[in-house]
Amino acid sequence: MSRVANNPVQLPKGVEVTLGGTEISVKGAKGTLAMPINPQVEIAQEDNVLTFAARSGDQFSRAMSGTTRALVNNMVTGVSQGFEKKLELVGVGYRAQVQGKNINLTLGFSHPVVYQLPEGVTAETPSQTEVLLKSSDKQKLGQAAAEIRAYRPPEPYKGKGVRITGEYVRRKEAKKK
Repeated sequence: MSRVANNPVQLPKGVEVTLGGTEISVKGAKGTLAMPINPQVEIAQEDNVLTFAARSGDQFSRAMSGTTRALVNNMVTGVSQGFEKKLELVGVGYRAQVQGKNINLTLGFSHPVVYQLPEGVTAETPSQTEVLLKSSDKQKLGQAAAEIRAYRPPEPYKGKGVRITGEYVRRKEAKKK
């Protein structure tokens, strides 16, 4: 059984938390994020510490208290520091270029791929084969990275494709005669 909900969330300086009846909103230097609260979870704020508890002792409410604590911790980290993911384009002629809210990708197709960034996610290209995505919302950031990777996932023979930095691609040996 997880004990994630037992750990309180420390609020850094400059982060404000507003607890509504059914919603929690976190405001910081990088923006504002809001999330609905499950009625099975009780959130208490004392000074700069948030504590989470299950309203009843059943398994669902205990699980939801741990999940809510993890999501709120990600919101606090996002509005104070932000999140970033780096994508690598591996392959001859694979390039990326950011133009406003769009990323133009050349991935070996007969046409360029244009990906429109969701609201709250920004991108930059330190080099032609790297894309750096930044956001205060961890879920949106991961979803955007997964959608870009889905255009050309890394293949197992040569390793060509779009991969998230640090991702392990299991390589296969070519067929022998």
